[in-house]
Amino acid sequence: MRIATWNVNSVRQRIDHLLTWLKDCSPDIVCLQEIKCVDEAFPRLEIEALGYNVVTHGQKTFNGVALLSKLPFDETKSGLAGDDDDAHARFLEGVVTLRHGVLRIACLYLPNGNPPETEKYPYKLKWMSRLLEYSRERLKTEEPLVLAGDFNVIPKAEDVHNPAAWVNDALFRPATRESFQSLLGLGLTDALRAVTDAPGQYTFWDYQAGAWQKNQGLRIDHLLLSPQASDRLIDAGIDSYVRAWEKPSDHVPVWIDLDLDAA
Repeated sequence: MRIATWNVNSVRQRIDHLLTWLKDCSPDIVCLQEIKCVDEAFPRLEIEALGYNVVTHGQKTFNGVALLSKLPFDETKSGLAGDDDDAHARFLEGVVTLRHGVLRIACLYLPNGNPPETEKYPYKLKWMSRLLEYSRERLKTEEPLVLAGDFNVIPKAEDVHNPAAWVNDALFRPATRESFQSLLGLGLTDALRAVTDAPGQYTFWDYQAGAWQKNQGLRIDHLLLSPQASDRLIDAGIDSYVRAWEKPSDHVPVWIDLDLDAA
């Protein structure tokens, strides 16, 4: 089973790219971030025509997440617990039935947090704290769980082209990285790093200053696995070639292959 995550940076602007990639790679489950549209404006029919069930948690102009699955969803839920006043569309979870048990997928778009001297950074850290609590509770169920999305976190120095230039950025500040490590400390596995420790495994290249051409990237899109999912991990990778397409997203798809069978 292939599960992928992709910050498409506006699904309506990137729909042709998305459809091409879905046809070429045929992932079983996809988590999308920054769809940047309300639910009613999501290009559902084109994606459903490829055999996907679609669930969205949209928002006008900003944010927004979606789940695509070849398997029907047994249940879905939008919003991350812990702050009833948080109206941002950043979190969507779905459950699908497997031959043995279920698989829970959480699609997330974590706050950027910049500029860090503003209220945006405390909001980011609070959101990460809420995600930590969600993960702690979900891990108690001992079911396969995948947290997938744009975490807006550079975990380590090898995950950025020039660490020194990012020391004061919200994506790389010590408190940000410590919060990410706390997730791993619960028993979650960073899927890509379970497969390779090579530097330069980037998932994002800025539109500015020729970042793609110079390979000046960041690794900020992640898939974190519960022990019951990581035990089934076969492979993980990054479809970086998508960044070379005309008018691309600044992020590329990241995927994992799990040894799990549909019901």
